[in-house]
Amino acid sequence: MQHDEVIWQVIRHKHCSYMAKIETGIFCRNPYNVTGICNRSSCPLANSRYATIREHENVFYLYMKTIERAHMPKNLWERVKLPRNYEKALETIDKHLLYWPKLLQHKIKQRLTKMTQMRIRMRKLALKTREKIMTTPRRDNKRESRREEKAIKAAVLDKAIETELLERLKKGIYGDIYNYPELEWNKVLDEEKQVAEDVEEEEEEEPEIEYVEGYEELEEEEDMEDFSGFPSKGSGFDDDEHDSADEEEDDDVEEQVVIHKKGKRDSRKPDDLGKSKKKRVEQEDGDVRRTLKTSS
Repeated sequence: MQHDEVIWQVIRHKHCSYMAKIETGIFCRNPYNVTGICNRSSCPLANSRYATIREHENVFYLYMKTIERAHMPKNLWERVKLPRNYEKALETIDKHLLYWPKLLQHKIKQRLTKMTQMRIRMRKLALKTREKIMTTPRRDNKRESRREEKAIKAAVLDKAIETELLERLKKGIYGDIYNYPELEWNKVLDEEKQVAEDVEEEEEEEPEIEYVEGYEELEEEEDMEDFSGFPSKGSGFDDDEHDSADEEEDDDVEEQVVIHKKGKRDSRKPDDLGKSKKKRVEQEDGDVRRTLKTSS
């Protein structure tokens, strides 16, 4: 027959494998303990009627123990799954522990609250990126550094041997018969082919032909040449004669400025042409004035 008081006296005053005595107090390492403190009301071994909450794969379960199942250790604890909602979990606890001691109900609800808060903090920390400090043994670091140095030296030596063999091969020291690694030989041949193709492409490239508009300056000069000056007050000839002189002048400019097939202009400068035109206009003005005087 199980007697709770006798069990507690033996555990408390003699020996308990779950007891942990430290400076701040005496604690219990039993996973079924509700509070984690070693006392009469919280000890799962010295109480034949006991209940607690445990977590298994992120799910909370309510564990209950009664004295009717004390003779069956494999069926000693009754397990009830609690919902993930905090309020519904409290309702489930009240439903299954309706006639249990109020102190034990209060402790179980406190444990549920703490475990729920712990789950929320774990989710928040999992979302944050945190630095993880990793320690490496000093022997491993030294061993890796030595291996790296050896690998670098071996690579430099292999490269020097390869370049030396290639130079000898190009000079023709070995003649026609030789044994050379196929990969390196194909690599060299590919490089030489690439260089030859680049040179051929540069030679085959022809100069591009561009067409540029070159009549802007010519049009500006023609506009300036068309302007023969303001008419003088003493000039007695009519407006019709002045217009005919301007038309003749424009015809002379078009005849004298010649555009060749390849886009080149005549060697004569437009300034010289303009001066000769002005002289002709002045001579015509003098002739008109003389005719007017004789007629008068």
